[in-house]
Amino acid sequence: MLANELPSILIMVFCILMSAYFSATETAFSSLNAIRLKVLADSGNRRAKLAYRLSENYDKLISTILIGNNIVNIAVASIGTLLFVKLYGDMGATISTVVVTVLVLIFGEITPKSVAKDFPEKFAMFSAPFINLLIHVLTPVNFIFSQWKKLVSKLLNTQEDSKMSQEELMMLLEEAQRDGSIDKDEGALLKNAVEFRDLEAQDILTPRVDLIAVSVDSTKEEIAESFTESHFSRLLVYDDDIDKVVGVIHQKDFYTGNGVTPKPLQEIITQPIFIHPTEKVSDLLKLLQSNQSHIAVVIDEYGGTLGIVTMEDILEELVGEIWDEHDQQEEPFQQLDPHTYLIDGDLTFDDFCSYFHIEDDADSVSLGGWIMERMEKVPAAGESFEYGGLSITVEEISNNRIQKVRVVQLEQPEPEEDSRK
Repeated sequence: MLANELPSILIMVFCILMSAYFSATETAFSSLNAIRLKVLADSGNRRAKLAYRLSENYDKLISTILIGNNIVNIAVASIGTLLFVKLYGDMGATISTVVVTVLVLIFGEITPKSVAKDFPEKFAMFSAPFINLLIHVLTPVNFIFSQWKKLVSKLLNTQEDSKMSQEELMMLLEEAQRDGSIDKDEGALLKNAVEFRDLEAQDILTPRVDLIAVSVDSTKEEIAESFTESHFSRLLVYDDDIDKVVGVIHQKDFYTGNGVTPKPLQEIITQPIFIHPTEKVSDLLKLLQSNQSHIAVVIDEYGGTLGIVTMEDILEELVGEIWDEHDQQEEPFQQLDPHTYLIDGDLTFDDFCSYFHIEDDADSVSLGGWIMERMEKVPAAGESFEYGGLSITVEEISNNRIQKVRVVQLEQPEPEEDSRK
Protein backbone atom coordinates (compact mmCIF):
# COMPACT_ATOMS: atom_id res chain seq x y z
CA MET A 1 0.00 0.00 0.00
CA LEU A 2 2.90 2.34 0.77
CA ALA A 3 4.29 1.63 -2.69
CA ASN A 4 1.19 3.25 -4.17
CA GLU A 5 1.79 6.36 -2.08
CA LEU A 6 5.48 6.65 -2.99
CA PRO A 7 4.95 9.68 -5.29
CA SER A 8 3.19 11.53 -2.46
CA ILE A 9 5.99 10.67 -0.04
CA LEU A 10 8.65 11.85 -2.51
CA ILE A 11 6.77 15.13 -3.04
CA MET A 12 6.61 15.62 0.74
CA VAL A 13 10.36 14.99 1.04
CA PHE A 14 11.00 17.49 -1.76
CA CYS A 15 8.80 20.11 -0.07
CA ILE A 16 10.61 19.65 3.26
CA LEU A 17 13.96 20.04 1.49
CA MET A 18 12.71 23.23 -0.15
CA SER A 19 11.45 24.46 3.21
CA ALA A 20 14.94 23.86 4.59
CA TYR A 21 16.43 25.77 1.66
CA PHE A 22 14.17 28.79 2.15
CA SER A 23 14.66 28.84 5.94
CA ALA A 24 18.44 28.60 5.63
CA THR A 25 18.51 31.28 2.93
CA GLU A 26 16.50 33.66 5.09
CA THR A 27 18.85 33.15 8.05
CA ALA A 28 21.97 33.44 5.89
CA PHE A 29 20.98 36.76 4.32
CA SER A 30 19.74 38.23 7.61
CA SER A 31 22.93 37.40 9.53
CA LEU A 32 25.71 37.71 6.93
CA ASN A 33 28.53 40.22 7.23
CA ALA A 34 27.92 42.65 4.36
CA ILE A 35 31.48 44.01 4.51
CA ARG A 36 33.00 40.54 4.26
CA LEU A 37 30.69 39.70 1.34
CA LYS A 38 31.60 43.00 -0.37
CA VAL A 39 35.31 42.16 -0.09
CA LEU A 40 34.70 38.76 -1.74
CA ALA A 41 32.64 40.43 -4.45
CA ASP A 42 35.35 43.01 -5.15
CA SER A 43 37.93 40.23 -5.41
CA GLY A 44 36.04 38.81 -8.42
CA ASN A 45 33.82 36.14 -6.84
CA ARG A 46 30.74 36.07 -9.11
CA ARG A 47 28.48 34.37 -6.59
CA ALA A 48 29.52 36.87 -3.93
CA LYS A 49 28.63 39.69 -6.31
CA LEU A 50 25.20 38.17 -6.89
CA ALA A 51 24.62 37.54 -3.19
CA TYR A 52 25.69 41.09 -2.31
CA ARG A 53 23.35 42.54 -4.95
CA LEU A 54 20.46 40.47 -3.58
CA SER A 55 21.21 41.60 -0.01
CA GLU A 56 21.06 45.22 -1.18
CA ASN A 57 17.40 44.67 -2.20
CA TYR A 58 16.38 42.85 0.97
CA ASP A 59 12.62 43.59 0.73
CA LYS A 60 12.25 41.78 -2.60
CA LEU A 61 14.50 38.96 -1.38
CA ILE A 62 12.57 38.33 1.84
CA SER A 63 9.21 38.48 0.02
CA THR A 64 10.36 35.77 -2.39
CA ILE A 65 11.68 33.59 0.44
CA LEU A 66 8.48 33.87 2.48
CA ILE A 67 6.26 33.16 -0.54
CA GLY A 68 8.30 30.09 -1.46
CA ASN A 69 8.48 28.84 2.13
CA ASN A 70 4.75 29.18 2.69
CA ILE A 71 3.93 27.41 -0.58
CA VAL A 72 6.06 24.34 0.22
CA ASN A 73 4.91 24.21 3.87
CA ILE A 74 1.25 24.36 2.88
CA ALA A 75 1.90 21.74 0.20
CA VAL A 76 3.58 19.30 2.60
CA ALA A 77 0.78 19.79 5.15
CA SER A 78 -1.94 19.22 2.55
CA ILE A 79 -0.32 16.15 0.98
CA GLY A 80 0.48 14.77 4.42
CA THR A 81 -3.15 15.11 5.51
CA LEU A 82 -4.43 13.33 2.40
CA LEU A 83 -1.84 10.57 2.78
CA PHE A 84 -2.48 9.85 6.47
CA VAL A 85 -6.28 10.04 6.11
CA LYS A 86 -6.04 7.46 3.37
CA LEU A 87 -3.83 5.24 5.56
CA TYR A 88 -5.45 5.72 9.00
CA GLY A 89 -8.93 6.98 8.33
CA ASP A 90 -10.45 9.51 10.76
CA MET A 91 -7.27 9.61 12.91
CA GLY A 92 -5.17 10.46 9.87
CA ALA A 93 -5.64 14.24 10.15
CA THR A 94 -4.39 14.27 13.76
CA ILE A 95 -1.47 11.97 12.99
CA SER A 96 -0.57 14.08 9.95
CA THR A 97 -0.53 17.30 12.01
CA VAL A 98 1.86 15.81 14.58
CA VAL A 99 4.19 14.11 12.08
CA VAL A 100 4.36 17.00 9.59
CA THR A 101 4.88 19.57 12.36
CA VAL A 102 7.79 17.61 13.84
CA LEU A 103 9.38 16.98 10.43
CA VAL A 104 9.09 20.59 9.27
CA LEU A 105 10.25 21.94 12.63
CA ILE A 106 13.37 19.73 12.78
CA PHE A 107 14.35 19.38 9.12
CA GLY A 108 12.72 22.46 7.60
CA GLU A 109 13.44 25.10 10.28
CA ILE A 110 15.78 24.41 13.20
CA THR A 111 18.52 22.37 11.50
CA PRO A 112 18.93 24.46 8.31
CA LYS A 113 18.78 27.74 10.22
CA SER A 114 21.43 26.56 12.67
CA VAL A 115 23.74 25.56 9.82
CA ALA A 116 23.17 28.80 7.90
CA LYS A 117 23.80 30.87 11.03
CA ASP A 118 27.28 29.33 11.35
CA PHE A 119 28.19 29.91 7.69
CA PRO A 120 26.00 32.82 6.49
CA GLU A 121 28.22 34.13 3.69
CA LYS A 122 28.92 30.68 2.25
CA PHE A 123 25.27 29.65 2.25
CA ALA A 124 24.17 33.01 0.83
CA MET A 125 26.54 32.49 -2.11
CA PHE A 126 25.33 28.90 -2.50
CA SER A 127 21.65 29.85 -2.54
CA ALA A 128 21.98 33.06 -4.57
CA PRO A 129 21.50 31.68 -8.14
CA PHE A 130 18.24 29.80 -7.44
CA ILE A 131 16.70 32.51 -5.25
CA ASN A 132 17.62 35.06 -7.92
CA LEU A 133 15.71 32.95 -10.47
CA LEU A 134 12.68 32.81 -8.17
CA ILE A 135 12.78 36.59 -7.68
CA HIS A 136 12.42 37.02 -11.44
CA VAL A 137 9.63 34.41 -11.65
CA LEU A 138 7.72 36.05 -8.79
CA THR A 139 8.25 39.63 -10.02
CA PRO A 140 4.50 40.37 -10.37
CA VAL A 141 3.78 39.11 -6.86
CA ASN A 142 6.75 41.01 -5.40
CA PHE A 143 5.50 44.17 -7.10
CA ILE A 144 2.12 43.83 -5.37
CA PHE A 145 3.83 43.32 -2.00
CA SER A 146 6.17 46.30 -2.55
CA GLN A 147 3.17 48.56 -3.24
CA TRP A 148 1.44 47.21 -0.15
CA LYS A 149 4.56 47.95 1.91
CA LYS A 150 4.66 51.54 0.62
CA LEU A 151 0.98 51.97 1.53
CA VAL A 152 1.50 50.62 5.05
CA SER A 153 4.59 52.80 5.53
CA LYS A 154 2.65 55.85 4.39
CA LEU A 155 -0.27 55.07 6.71
CA LEU A 156 2.04 54.49 9.68
CA ASN A 157 4.22 57.47 8.70
CA THR A 158 7.42 55.43 9.04
CA GLN A 159 10.69 56.77 7.68
CA GLU A 160 13.57 54.47 6.95
CA ASP A 161 16.89 55.64 8.38
CA SER A 162 19.68 53.83 6.53
CA LYS A 163 22.52 55.81 8.12
CA MET A 164 24.83 53.94 10.47
CA SER A 165 24.99 55.51 13.93
CA GLN A 166 28.22 56.03 15.83
CA GLU A 167 27.18 53.33 18.31
CA GLU A 168 26.61 50.85 15.47
CA LEU A 169 29.99 51.70 13.98
CA MET A 170 31.70 51.15 17.35
CA MET A 171 29.96 47.76 17.68
CA LEU A 172 31.13 46.88 14.17
CA LEU A 173 34.72 47.70 15.14
CA GLU A 174 34.44 45.59 18.30
CA GLU A 175 33.10 42.69 16.24
CA ALA A 176 35.97 43.02 13.77
CA GLN A 177 38.43 43.05 16.67
CA ARG A 178 36.88 39.92 18.20
CA ASP A 179 36.99 38.14 14.84
CA GLY A 180 40.68 38.95 14.51
CA SER A 181 40.22 41.09 11.39
CA ILE A 182 42.00 43.93 13.18
CA ASP A 183 44.34 43.75 16.16
CA LYS A 184 43.98 45.58 19.49
CA ASP A 185 46.12 48.59 18.49
CA GLU A 186 44.33 49.02 15.16
CA GLY A 187 40.98 48.75 16.93
CA ALA A 188 41.97 51.43 19.46
CA LEU A 189 43.14 53.74 16.67
CA LEU A 190 39.90 53.31 14.71
CA LYS A 191 37.75 53.85 17.82
CA ASN A 192 39.69 57.02 18.63
CA ALA A 193 39.09 58.23 15.08
CA VAL A 194 35.34 57.60 15.38
CA GLU A 195 35.12 59.44 18.72
CA PHE A 196 37.42 62.22 17.49
CA ARG A 197 34.66 64.32 15.93
CA ASP A 198 32.84 64.65 19.28
CA LEU A 199 35.87 66.04 21.14
CA GLU A 200 35.95 69.73 22.06
CA ALA A 201 38.94 71.89 22.90
CA GLN A 202 37.96 71.99 26.58
CA ASP A 203 38.24 68.19 26.73
CA ILE A 204 41.95 68.11 25.88
CA LEU A 205 43.37 71.52 26.83
CA THR A 206 46.32 72.08 29.14
CA PRO A 207 44.87 74.25 31.96
CA ARG A 208 46.28 77.71 32.66
CA VAL A 209 47.80 76.63 35.98
CA ASP A 210 50.12 74.31 34.04
CA LEU A 211 51.13 76.87 31.42
CA ILE A 212 54.69 78.10 31.16
CA ALA A 213 54.81 81.57 29.62
CA VAL A 214 57.08 84.60 29.54
CA SER A 215 56.31 88.27 29.79
CA VAL A 216 56.77 90.53 26.81
CA ASP A 217 59.12 92.52 29.09
CA SER A 218 61.25 89.48 30.00
CA THR A 219 64.94 89.61 29.27
CA LYS A 220 66.43 87.21 26.78
CA GLU A 221 68.27 85.51 29.64
CA GLU A 222 64.95 84.85 31.38
CA ILE A 223 63.44 83.51 28.16
CA ALA A 224 66.45 81.25 27.56
CA GLU A 225 66.11 79.94 31.11
CA SER A 226 62.41 79.18 30.54
CA PHE A 227 63.26 77.23 27.37
CA THR A 228 65.94 75.27 29.23
CA GLU A 229 63.79 74.42 32.26
CA SER A 230 60.58 73.59 30.40
CA HIS A 231 62.15 71.69 27.46
CA PHE A 232 59.36 73.18 25.32
CA SER A 233 59.98 74.28 21.76
CA ARG A 234 57.36 77.06 22.02
CA LEU A 235 56.42 79.49 24.79
CA LEU A 236 53.46 81.80 25.21
CA VAL A 237 54.20 85.49 25.50
CA TYR A 238 51.88 87.69 27.59
CA ASP A 239 51.52 91.37 28.41
CA ASP A 240 50.96 92.15 32.12
CA ASP A 241 49.35 88.76 32.94
CA ILE A 242 48.53 85.38 31.39
CA ASP A 243 45.02 86.58 30.44
CA LYS A 244 46.60 88.88 27.85
CA VAL A 245 48.48 86.52 25.55
CA VAL A 246 50.07 88.48 22.73
CA GLY A 247 51.99 85.82 20.86
CA VAL A 248 54.04 82.64 20.69
CA ILE A 249 57.83 82.44 20.52
CA HIS A 250 59.48 79.49 18.80
CA GLN A 251 62.81 78.13 19.99
CA LYS A 252 64.22 78.02 16.45
CA ASP A 253 63.49 81.74 16.05
CA PHE A 254 64.96 82.59 19.45
CA TYR A 255 68.25 80.80 18.87
CA THR A 256 70.49 81.23 15.84
CA GLY A 257 73.74 79.60 14.82
CA ASN A 258 75.61 82.13 16.95
CA GLY A 259 73.42 81.81 20.05
CA VAL A 260 70.48 83.99 21.05
CA THR A 261 69.06 86.12 18.24
CA PRO A 262 69.91 89.83 18.35
CA LYS A 263 66.40 90.70 17.09
CA PRO A 264 63.92 92.30 19.50
CA LEU A 265 61.31 89.96 20.97
CA GLN A 266 58.47 91.71 19.13
CA GLU A 267 60.01 90.74 15.77
CA ILE A 268 60.21 87.00 16.44
CA ILE A 269 56.90 86.30 18.15
CA THR A 270 54.02 85.02 16.01
CA GLN A 271 50.36 85.88 16.39
CA PRO A 272 48.41 83.36 18.48
CA ILE A 273 45.19 81.62 17.47
CA PHE A 274 42.33 82.16 19.91
CA ILE A 275 39.48 79.65 20.14
CA HIS A 276 36.37 79.01 22.22
CA PRO A 277 36.29 76.03 24.66
CA THR A 278 33.54 74.33 22.62
CA GLU A 279 35.51 74.43 19.37
CA LYS A 280 35.49 70.96 17.82
CA VAL A 281 38.94 69.39 17.84
CA SER A 282 38.47 68.18 14.25
CA ASP A 283 37.84 71.79 13.15
CA LEU A 284 40.74 73.01 15.27
CA LEU A 285 43.10 70.58 13.55
CA LYS A 286 42.17 72.06 10.16
CA LEU A 287 42.55 75.58 11.58
CA LEU A 288 46.05 74.87 12.88
CA GLN A 289 47.03 73.27 9.58
CA SER A 290 45.75 76.18 7.50
CA ASN A 291 47.54 78.71 9.74
CA GLN A 292 50.71 76.60 9.96
CA SER A 293 50.53 76.88 13.73
CA HIS A 294 51.03 74.39 16.55
CA ILE A 295 49.31 76.15 19.46
CA ALA A 296 45.82 77.56 20.01
CA VAL A 297 44.91 79.60 23.08
CA VAL A 298 41.54 78.68 24.62
CA ILE A 299 39.72 81.70 26.06
CA ASP A 300 36.60 81.95 28.21
CA GLU A 301 33.56 84.16 27.65
CA TYR A 302 35.32 87.10 29.34
CA GLY A 303 38.43 86.86 27.18
CA GLY A 304 40.57 85.29 29.90
CA THR A 305 42.94 82.42 29.21
CA LEU A 306 41.62 78.96 30.07
CA GLY A 307 44.54 77.03 28.65
CA ILE A 308 46.09 75.91 25.39
CA VAL A 309 45.67 73.09 22.89
CA THR A 310 48.70 71.97 20.91
CA MET A 311 49.03 69.88 17.78
CA GLU A 312 50.55 67.16 19.95
CA ASP A 313 47.46 67.15 22.20
CA ILE A 314 45.27 66.56 19.16
CA LEU A 315 47.45 63.77 17.74
CA GLU A 316 47.54 62.02 21.13
CA GLU A 317 43.75 61.71 21.01
CA LEU A 318 44.21 59.59 17.89
CA VAL A 319 47.37 57.59 18.53
CA GLY A 320 47.71 57.70 22.32
CA GLU A 321 50.39 59.30 24.48
CA ILE A 322 53.45 60.62 22.64
CA TRP A 323 56.50 60.59 24.89
CA ASP A 324 59.73 62.38 24.10
CA GLU A 325 63.08 62.18 25.80
CA HIS A 326 62.19 64.95 28.26
CA ASP A 327 58.79 63.65 29.35
CA GLN A 328 58.46 61.92 32.70
CA GLN A 329 56.26 58.90 32.19
CA GLU A 330 53.81 58.71 35.07
CA GLU A 331 51.05 56.18 35.32
CA PRO A 332 47.81 58.06 36.11
CA PHE A 333 46.27 54.81 37.36
CA GLN A 334 48.11 52.61 39.87
CA GLN A 335 46.58 49.48 41.41
CA LEU A 336 47.96 49.04 44.93
CA ASP A 337 46.03 45.85 45.73
CA PRO A 338 43.01 44.00 44.29
CA HIS A 339 40.59 46.63 45.65
CA THR A 340 42.71 49.79 46.09
CA TYR A 341 43.87 52.28 43.47
CA LEU A 342 45.94 55.48 43.50
CA ILE A 343 44.71 57.73 40.72
CA ASP A 344 45.93 61.02 39.27
CA GLY A 345 43.46 63.85 39.88
CA ASP A 346 43.89 64.93 36.23
CA LEU A 347 42.50 61.61 34.94
CA THR A 348 39.45 62.30 32.78
CA PHE A 349 36.19 61.66 34.56
CA ASP A 350 34.91 59.64 31.58
CA ASP A 351 37.84 57.21 31.90
CA PHE A 352 37.22 56.94 35.65
CA CYS A 353 33.53 56.13 35.09
CA SER A 354 34.32 53.59 32.38
CA TYR A 355 36.79 51.69 34.56
CA PHE A 356 34.60 51.51 37.67
CA HIS A 357 31.27 51.25 35.78
CA ILE A 358 29.63 54.21 37.45
CA GLU A 359 27.46 57.00 36.05
CA ASP A 360 27.06 60.65 36.99
CA ASP A 361 25.81 63.60 34.95
CA ALA A 362 28.69 65.82 36.05
CA ASP A 363 29.98 68.86 34.19
CA SER A 364 33.57 68.28 35.29
CA VAL A 365 36.20 67.04 32.86
CA SER A 366 38.72 65.65 35.36
CA LEU A 367 38.39 63.35 38.36
CA GLY A 368 39.65 66.10 40.67
CA GLY A 369 37.05 68.52 39.32
CA TRP A 370 34.29 65.96 39.87
CA ILE A 371 35.37 65.40 43.49
CA MET A 372 35.19 69.16 44.15
CA GLU A 373 31.79 69.25 42.45
CA ARG A 374 30.51 66.41 44.63
CA MET A 375 31.93 67.83 47.87
CA GLU A 376 30.96 71.41 46.91
CA LYS A 377 34.29 72.75 48.21
CA VAL A 378 38.05 72.51 47.84
CA PRO A 379 38.76 69.48 50.03
CA ALA A 380 41.70 68.95 52.33
CA ALA A 381 43.98 65.93 52.14
CA GLY A 382 42.37 62.99 53.92
CA GLU A 383 38.75 63.97 53.27
CA SER A 384 36.65 61.25 51.72
CA PHE A 385 33.17 60.20 50.63
CA GLU A 386 31.45 57.14 49.19
CA TYR A 387 29.85 56.87 45.79
CA GLY A 388 28.73 53.96 43.62
CA GLY A 389 30.30 51.31 45.85
CA LEU A 390 33.60 53.22 46.02
CA SER A 391 35.38 54.92 48.91
CA ILE A 392 37.09 58.00 47.44
CA THR A 393 39.78 59.78 49.49
CA VAL A 394 41.75 62.89 48.58
CA GLU A 395 45.33 61.72 49.03
CA GLU A 396 47.30 64.78 47.91
CA ILE A 397 46.34 68.39 47.12
CA SER A 398 48.54 71.25 45.96
CA ASN A 399 47.62 74.86 45.18
CA ASN A 400 43.92 74.04 45.59
CA ARG A 401 44.27 71.29 42.99
CA ILE A 402 43.70 67.61 43.69
CA GLN A 403 46.85 65.71 42.69
CA LYS A 404 46.24 62.16 43.91
CA VAL A 405 43.10 60.22 44.86
CA ARG A 406 42.85 56.89 46.66
CA VAL A 407 39.91 54.75 45.54
CA VAL A 408 38.84 51.60 47.39
CA GLN A 409 36.22 49.24 46.00
CA LEU A 410 33.86 48.43 48.86
CA GLU A 411 32.92 44.79 49.22
CA GLN A 412 29.23 44.20 48.68
CA PRO A 413 27.69 42.54 51.74
CA GLU A 414 26.41 39.05 51.02
CA PRO A 415 22.71 38.56 51.75
CA GLU A 416 22.18 36.95 55.15
CA GLU A 417 20.43 33.63 55.21
CA ASP A 418 17.05 33.64 56.87
CA SER A 419 17.61 31.99 60.25
CA ARG A 420 13.96 31.04 60.42
CA LYS A 421 14.39 28.51 57.61
